[in-house]
Amino acid sequence: MEATKEIKTIQEQLYVTRKELITPHYLRVYLTGENIYKFANTTVGVNNKIMIPPKGCTAIHFPTFDYEQMQWIQPPEEVRPFIRTYTHRGIDLEANKIWIDFVIHGENAEEGPASNWALTAQKGDVLGVLMKNGKSELYPFAEHYILVGDATALPVLASILEDLPSEAKVTCILEVYDKADEQIFSTRATVNYTWLHQKTHLGESRLPEEVKKLQLPEENRFAYVAAEFSAVKKIRHYLRKEKSWNRDELYAYSYWKSGVAEDKSVSERQKEKETI
Repeated sequence: MEATKEIKTIQEQLYVTRKELITPHYLRVYLTGENIYKFANTTVGVNNKIMIPPKGCTAIHFPTFDYEQMQWIQPPEEVRPFIRTYTHRGIDLEANKIWIDFVIHGENAEEGPASNWALTAQKGDVLGVLMKNGKSELYPFAEHYILVGDATALPVLASILEDLPSEAKVTCILEVYDKADEQIFSTRATVNYTWLHQKTHLGESRLPEEVKKLQLPEENRFAYVAAEFSAVKKIRHYLRKEKSWNRDELYAYSYWKSGVAEDKSVSERQKEKETI
């Protein structure tokens, strides 16, 4: 079966089949369901929304989108799922599964509802996944790419690397907990990696200072930056204001803000993205 073009939004109640610890702080969760085929027309690496059921709730009560009013209508509070933004990391239509990667901060850190769910999820546990139907462009064509991100950005940056052609030249600056969390990504491109280690997710990122050390390409270039709010803000300002990169040469968006839950910081993060 194939996903139909008429579907504007895919929303599916999926079930855990297994989990895989990729690195000490990175957990992959595999999901299946009757309608995995509906995700066939999506792009690996784009955002999805995961719906985490509240304690004691064994089904997903999805919000619905009113396309006339252009707003979400939420279910009653007692069954309302926690909603978080993650990355559509992979799909296997033959095996009828998709998978999502979760950052796990460690025993002494406070986990959010999504990573808590991933840590405790068992085979058969339910998770809601909501996505826009249709293909999306993760990146434009260029000769030179600069990919910058912290642990939260690894899924999308890995997806870009996996898709890039052999003629692409890439500089990657990636910040993870420690050396054990460095990953090997499949890619045809020529890639130069710089791995930074940040022992606490609340510490100040070294990504901006490392970007400033780069010998930047002068043309035919594109940068994808995704990390904590203040780090992205500094990098965006440096490339756009100090180095005069055009808007279409840079995608920079903060996936989170230190000390603030995702749903509380989304408006501020979106506003900052649109200011430059």
